Amino acid sequence: MSSSGGPTSPYTALAISRPAQFITHVELHRPDKLNAMNKAFWSEMVECFDEISGDPDCRVVVVSGAGRVFTAGLDLMDMAGDILQPEGDDAARVSWNLRKTITKYQETFSVIERCPKPVVVAVHGACIGGGVDLITACDIRLCTQDAWFQVKEVDIGLAADVGTLQRLPKVIGSRSLVNELALTARKMYADEAKSSGLVSRVFADKEAMMAVALEMAGEIAGRSPVAVQGTKVNLIYSRDHSVAEGLNYMATWNMSMLQTQDVMKSAQATMEKKSLKVVEFSKL
Repeated sequence: MSSSGGPTSPYTALAISRPAQFITHVELHRPDKLNAMNKAFWSEMVECFDEISGDPDCRVVVVSGAGRVFTAGLDLMDMAGDILQPEGDDAARVSWNLRKTITKYQETFSVIERCPKPVVVAVHGACIGGGVDLITACDIRLCTQDAWFQVKEVDIGLAADVGTLQRLPKVIGSRSLVNELALTARKMYADEAKSSGLVSRVFADKEAMMAVALEMAGEIAGRSPVAVQGTKVNLIYSRDHSVAEGLNYMATWNMSMLQTQDVMKSAQATMEKKSLKVVEFSKL
């Protein structure tokens, strides 16, 4: 990311900004198309988050959508060729090429989860299909009262294949509810999203939501990047492993990560009743 707040290469489906120090705002930016996910989106998200992952001036990310909705999901008109007309001389080669295409699109959201910087996503209006794939790869999910969520894929004749079926069961506690949403494609509205655990907070409107999202991002950015990034990495590892494996991984992680000045700086600020935002942590 450049210091001016713009990306180092032009994006057509995303708008990137720096609303405050150490915070990167990634906005889905095709408002005239309801932020539908076209071919450019799938590659630009990977490029963007790869860059964010290695950017020491970014400590936390906020993701939102421009215009009336968060996203209408897959841009079927733009993507039909890749999905419906894979290349190959025989069934094996057609299948192999289609598998390569699917795994490429899976990477678009896996790169968010793999990014060591926490990602706060703020949803307003519709969040359909690929939008659910996207938000389940994020760390903190917020929404407005008018938000609604839909695992839409069965309505267009396919099983969701880029993350929802793998991540949603680990986000929502009820397997029955996950099955219902994925098999019926019914809409889930904001109150149910909060009660089920899909989102942690609901706001009256987008303005209020974005204010809190950026405030929350500022709180995270003000803390030790060693502690914050280590926390995200270990939360994800523990989600996918046993308690014993998670504890062992954590001990191995912290045997090196505890050897940082950030511990003493944070402890001293706490004892002196100072905000961690005034502590100067080295870049990571």
